[in-house]
Amino acid sequence: MVRIRYAHFENYLYQKMLKKIVPFLFTNLVFWSSLMLAVNSAAQAIPRAEYPRPQFERTDWIILNGEWSYTFDFNKSGNEKGYRSSNGFEKKIIVPFCPESKLSGVGYTDFIETMWYHRSIEIPVAWKDRKVILHFGAVDYQSELSIDGKVVGTHFGGTSSFSYDITNYVTLGGKNNLVLQVTDITRSGKQPVGKQSGSLKSWGGVYTRTTGIWQTVWLEPVAVKGLKDCHVTPDLDRNRFIFNPQFNAPENGMKFNVTLLDKGKVVAQQSIPAGNSTSLELSIKNPKTWSPESPFLYDIVYKIFDKNNSVIDEVRSYAGLRKIHIEGNRLFLNNKPIYLRLVLDQGFYPDGIWTAPTDDALKNDIRLSMDAGFNGARLHQKVFEERFHYWADKMGYLTWGESSSWGCNTTDIEAGRNFLSEWEDIVERDRNHPSIIVWTPFNETGIRKNHPIHYDRLVFDVYNATKRIDQTRPINDASGYYHIKTDIYSSHAYEQDPAKLKEMLAPNDQSPVFVNNYDQTKYSGQPFFLDEYGGVRLISKTIPEDGYWYYDKAPSTEDEFVARLTQLTDAILFYPSISGYCYTQLFDVEQEKNGIYNYDRTRKYDMAKIRKVFSRIPESFKP
Repeated sequence: MVRIRYAHFENYLYQKMLKKIVPFLFTNLVFWSSLMLAVNSAAQAIPRAEYPRPQFERTDWIILNGEWSYTFDFNKSGNEKGYRSSNGFEKKIIVPFCPESKLSGVGYTDFIETMWYHRSIEIPVAWKDRKVILHFGAVDYQSELSIDGKVVGTHFGGTSSFSYDITNYVTLGGKNNLVLQVTDITRSGKQPVGKQSGSLKSWGGVYTRTTGIWQTVWLEPVAVKGLKDCHVTPDLDRNRFIFNPQFNAPENGMKFNVTLLDKGKVVAQQSIPAGNSTSLELSIKNPKTWSPESPFLYDIVYKIFDKNNSVIDEVRSYAGLRKIHIEGNRLFLNNKPIYLRLVLDQGFYPDGIWTAPTDDALKNDIRLSMDAGFNGARLHQKVFEERFHYWADKMGYLTWGESSSWGCNTTDIEAGRNFLSEWEDIVERDRNHPSIIVWTPFNETGIRKNHPIHYDRLVFDVYNATKRIDQTRPINDASGYYHIKTDIYSSHAYEQDPAKLKEMLAPNDQSPVFVNNYDQTKYSGQPFFLDEYGGVRLISKTIPEDGYWYYDKAPSTEDEFVARLTQLTDAILFYPSISGYCYTQLFDVEQEKNGIYNYDRTRKYDMAKIRKVFSRIPESFKP
């Protein structure tokens, strides 16, 4: 900053010089201010410009969201037409929004089995001597990446994140053509689909499809011998964190350093030789736990030193010290039984479909749920992006992580193979988030009578694979309907008569808890959850009873709605054998009008009344 004191210029000559200098400085100050405003405006014009991976953040990165070119390939002849070597297509699309969405600028909602994307990229010369990594948050479903006509790789999985090392395919300082081919055959039965409609239009409980890129794309330079990943395991009983790092190319003499911080103050720090078979433990004096009441997060700094003791890589992260475990028929958080008051969140948006329009929209969804009295959500038939889990971690919001299993024929061997590999990637990506407390790979899946053995085998394989990747969380193998191998037992009941629901939930001669089908694996004392109920909709002048999908006859007044909501929930709270519930649902989605909030997130009801219903817990769970 230039500081000018007029009293120091008594000389006339200096006074004249000052009269010239000050306007010059002012003019240039205006210029630079205008330039910075323009830069900020340009940054704001890039959709979803925030860093997409808060638990593994480096200093240098380039967001590739924004305008790309594209073309649909309905005849699947793009390879013959040389699309891999394209310098750009005629039509424009805004990434990371899918072509079916309004925010993409396309809004094409018919089936798109094949499409191509193009964008030119420039790699900074300053990234020399580092690996150039191209990250995709998610692309639905199969994608093949080419750069300047050369195939880099292929990925399968519509909801899992993936990356490519493109160092040998790009020229530093020059333009390179990035082309992505997408194949998404929703009706094939070979791939997870979730709540994407298999018909032309949305109907019942299935909605507008998502094709292609639907999460952030970004570039990042990484040290050749830098940190690839780090699995963090909280150990509450011993007041410590355990770190299991993975490196790109470790060598003798390298060191892995971890620093744990509490609001900038170093709590613990340690270095060990860097290696893919090593682990590091940090013990904490006077530890602070993570919980919904106090979602405290420790900041983490990872540093990699080479054999000359120079820092070659640095990554920032965070972690929460918390424990989830089961004792008998109770789920425990931090060694205390917890009653789950969850809501079904399907993660759809009117303008972005599967993609939130802004980062604030993700945070707001959690806030609205908590305002309604819920302490968490079952994330339903969709793998939510990492930014959502970040806000859940920050806000103390409990979640059940789920796949988009619908649409995948679980009795088909190829479909099972596709599901398993994608699910493993999902668990590995999200296992460090303290807010995720249960894994639910399947929803309402499986018919055991007269079906091939492949379904049972798939569930066993998925359960065992999940335990190998993450031993810290219980598994609800299939929400509702058919359990094969599970730590948690769950059922669904949309009975709208509270008295009948209470009768359904009562123990009987066949089972001490309500089950959807007696042909499944018998209940054996696990924590039991009614993880879908409700679905109540209020008739209004703007939403008539006909033409919309919901459960049973709708109440006609708000008082009648609240009364039914209260009585249905009372029926669940009555039984001490039930450890929690999940209410359907948080928001309306397209034609399904049974949300606590409207699809645009505006309020329907007096939220004080709603919060009163969902804030209660049974007497047996009170301290």
